Amino acid sequence: MKLNNIQLYNFRNYTHLSLDFHPHLNIFLGQNAQGKTNILESIYFLALTRSHRTHHDRELIRWDAKEMKVSGTIYKGHSNVPLEVALTPKGRTAQVNHLKENRLADYIGQLNLIMFAPEDLELIKGAPSIRRRFLDMEIGQIRPVYLHNSVRYNRALKERNAYLKVERKQIDSTFLDVLDSQLAEHGQKISAERHSFISKLENLAQKIHHQLTHGLEELKINYKISSESLLDDLEKARDKDIFRHQTSVGPHRDDLTFFVNGINVADFGSQGQQRTVALSIKLAEIDLIFEETGEYPILLLDDVMSELDNNRQLDLLETSLGKTQTFITTTTLDHLKNLPENLSIFNVQQGEIIKHGQERATTDSRAPQ
Repeated sequence: MKLNNIQLYNFRNYTHLSLDFHPHLNIFLGQNAQGKTNILESIYFLALTRSHRTHHDRELIRWDAKEMKVSGTIYKGHSNVPLEVALTPKGRTAQVNHLKENRLADYIGQLNLIMFAPEDLELIKGAPSIRRRFLDMEIGQIRPVYLHNSVRYNRALKERNAYLKVERKQIDSTFLDVLDSQLAEHGQKISAERHSFISKLENLAQKIHHQLTHGLEELKINYKISSESLLDDLEKARDKDIFRHQTSVGPHRDDLTFFVNGINVADFGSQGQQRTVALSIKLAEIDLIFEETGEYPILLLDDVMSELDNNRQLDLLETSLGKTQTFITTTTLDHLKNLPENLSIFNVQQGEIIKHGQERATTDSRAPQ
């Protein structure tokens, strides 16, 4: 799978931008706050219809505009496929091959990607919500039914939590039974998909982690499920949930824990160990997506190379460049070693993009973010 090109219209600081990409390696070079990350964010948005940086869609639309659009052409399954995602006052729309998808869940998975950024260390040591979001994004790319179940589960969860806020004497137990049944039906499917995904991810990540640590460390991933029998546990927790006005069990409470040689690496591991675990997981995802879809995903590395020592950089590049189309943002090439000669380098300065050896990219931008 390759991303041939991308076009931005009123995305972040770019009024208009059109870029053609190298099939193997693309580097965006420039100082901070010049617009480099916005390019990777636009690729992420084209793939997943959402940003990895903000939950507020308005932040993606240029400050003086009312709508924006990201489009591009991917090479997949021996053919070129045009994709487009837009935000308008009427909402979010997505197109595949110029045909509108009625449900966004049917669009996601057209362009598979893995993103690795400095904040991905929070996957190891951050809040449980970060790890749940990781599961939702990664599983959703390869299993559309997971997204359908997630939408239905979250809809029922929102309705149940709103209902729990009414006065206790007005609670209708029969209505809660209906909501609990819906939560259990979709929640158990979500948990089953997560179990399957984590089992496969752990198997691949263990091998990679073993290689990265020269056989000195063993990685284990534990899926901490809040309920083994969701319908029964919802009923048992009902009085507590009514008192607290929120649902206390279900996939929205699940978490992941990472162990290295039996030690919880989030609590007791070094920063180097946490980085290695995060790197192992990201590299394992590349192979997992290939196993599930038959296509390697594209890889986005957002200012992450400076966070890794030379050995980890080499491991990352050696593993990825032979398989994936890779996009890197960086402030300098000094710390990038053993780069191939055949690549594209884009200089980014004040939202202007110039490809090495070529004229300025087709762009119109101001006030980079």
